[in-house]
Amino acid sequence: MDTAEVIVLVFSALAVFGVAWWFFLSDKPKMVAATVGGVQTLKVTVKGGYDPSTLEVVAGKPVRIEFFRDETNPCSETVVFGDFGVAKVLAPHKTTAVEFTPEKPGKYGFECGMGMLHGTLVVKEGEVKP
Repeated sequence: MDTAEVIVLVFSALAVFGVAWWFFLSDKPKMVAATVGGVQTLKVTVKGGYDPSTLEVVAGKPVRIEFFRDETNPCSETVVFGDFGVAKVLAPHKTTAVEFTPEKPGKYGFECGMGMLHGTLVVKEGEVKP
C-alpha cells in the first residue's frame, strides 16, 4: 500500500465514523415545549428539514406546533403525524399551527408528505425538563 492509498483509507474511515456519530451517537438539539394557557407550544422552522427535528412534550396535554415554512420546495408542503392521524398543508413563508393531544408516552415520527424530511416527537410521562 502506498501513501496515497493509506491517506484515502484513513479519510474514508473518518468519514464513516463521522456519519455514524452524527446519526446514531450525537445528542441532537431538541426543543422542549413551553406551556402557554395550558397548551404545550413549540416552534419549528421548515427549510430543507425541520429545525429543531426533535420535539419533547408531556403525554395527556394538548400540543400546538407552529411550523414556519421558510421555503417553497414542494417536498415540505405537508407535514404528517401518522400516529396521530394528522396531516397539515404548510403555506410557504407563513406559520401554520398543528394541534393534537398525544395520550401515550413514546417516540413518534413526523415527516413531509413525500417522506423525505423527518422529525421525532418525544412524548414523556409527567413534567418535561429542558
